[in-house]
Amino acid sequence: MKFKQLFGLIGYPLSHSFSKKYFNEKFIEEGLSEDFYYELFPLERIELFPELLVKYEQFRGINVTIPYKQQIIPFLDILSDEASAIGAVNTILIKNGQSKGYNTDVYGFEKSLTDKLENAGIQPENALILGTGGAAKAVHYVLEKKGINFSYVSRNKEVSGVLTYQELTEKIIKSHQLIINTTPLGMYPKIDTLPNIPYHYLGKEHLLFDLVYNPKETAFLKEGKKRKSTIINGLEMLHLQAEQAWTIWTS
Repeated sequence: MKFKQLFGLIGYPLSHSFSKKYFNEKFIEEGLSEDFYYELFPLERIELFPELLVKYEQFRGINVTIPYKQQIIPFLDILSDEASAIGAVNTILIKNGQSKGYNTDVYGFEKSLTDKLENAGIQPENALILGTGGAAKAVHYVLEKKGINFSYVSRNKEVSGVLTYQELTEKIIKSHQLIINTTPLGMYPKIDTLPNIPYHYLGKEHLLFDLVYNPKETAFLKEGKKRKSTIINGLEMLHLQAEQAWTIWTS
């Protein structure tokens, strides 16, 4: 590639991503499009990452998405304190031949959630985190910081303390006012999929946050909307974390 400064996204698959359009439009707005370019790099295996860095020496910044937010860590030279504490990376800075991992999901999720809770007048004491992947780790970090108790929900009982979907009772749903989907269920093109929770126990006291942003209203959020729950998709979070990544790359 002819560009002096290259940025990109790694993950697999990447058909759902907004990043290429978002950042290349930003480069045009900033008057940087002659030298700056953003591309998608679908990697079938994370082990291909070192080859990518060798092939494109002009890399300056990389975003990381599903399923590599945790798997990428052994391939990086250093982590920010926040990324190290979370155990997941979604942004990489390449500088002076060194790769440093950051987590900007934390910033995006915390600001988006805080604004929505304040606007909705909801003060949840307990939350359910649907999924246990890299994005879930950032959500865990934010909820702990905000003093909101939480439990993970997974298809499999991986470790002690993790609930399965089959274990979700009326009491559990009604006592957890905040429910966050960190799984890819409902993401385009599989828009009819959704986490298997007992939606009929939801009510207006609940807030459903879906980290999926395409489509804007997932099947998960539609179920909450039917029952008068407050809903929020991942689009604002995505914009916030992207801007934070840009700050890291250009600071």
